[in-house]
Amino acid sequence: MIAAARRLLRQPSARRFALLLLLLAALGAALLVVPLPRAEEFPGLADSLGALAPVVAIGGGALLLVALVPRTFVTLASGALFGALEGAAYALGAALLAAALGFTVGRLLGREFVAERVRGRLARLDGWFARQSVLGVATVRLLPISGYGLVSYGYGTTGARLLPFLAGSVLASAPTAFGYAALGASATSPGDVNWYAAAPASLGLIASAVLVHRWWRAERARARASGVEA
Repeated sequence: MIAAARRLLRQPSARRFALLLLLLAALGAALLVVPLPRAEEFPGLADSLGALAPVVAIGGGALLLVALVPRTFVTLASGALFGALEGAAYALGAALLAAALGFTVGRLLGREFVAERVRGRLARLDGWFARQSVLGVATVRLLPISGYGLVSYGYGTTGARLLPFLAGSVLASAPTAFGYAALGASATSPGDVNWYAAAPASLGLIASAVLVHRWWRAERARARASGVEA
């Protein structure tokens, strides 16, 4: 695998970037034609996994996310399989692993091509990504601009740092993870009433508002400091 990565890095940046676009197009096409399983197909599957359940849940969920499957579906499925709390924990683990995988692929295939060509405002935007804190990443994650996997690939092509990106990705995923996992668990146990079912909308909106406000205040403070220094 290491040798393959080295051979890939020796390819021209334009060829690697074209490969990244081809990969995203293929994943998008597959997502349109491959049907996703229904909730009633989940019961009993978790028991058959046994001790491998956490590994399969996190690894399989991560692969689905980097294949551009919506995170909502992955979290609902995790809740349907493992229950609200355990399912939410596995969904967050899958989100962390998927963020790392998508970022790495984007960095290997697209970063050099982008860095060679950004100019003017695009260069300033790239610099903004490079300076982003954990809260900045979380704010972008919470904006309804694109799917979870696609954002991971995109971040890899920018100058963003890996650790803030991973921490921000998990932070942004946490508010809705428990809510959607609870909804998934309720779908396979209709008689159970779970207060977590109200969490996706309420916690997501609250977290979004708080993060956007803090990010806006930080940007204003940075702008004032730059003005004073000038």
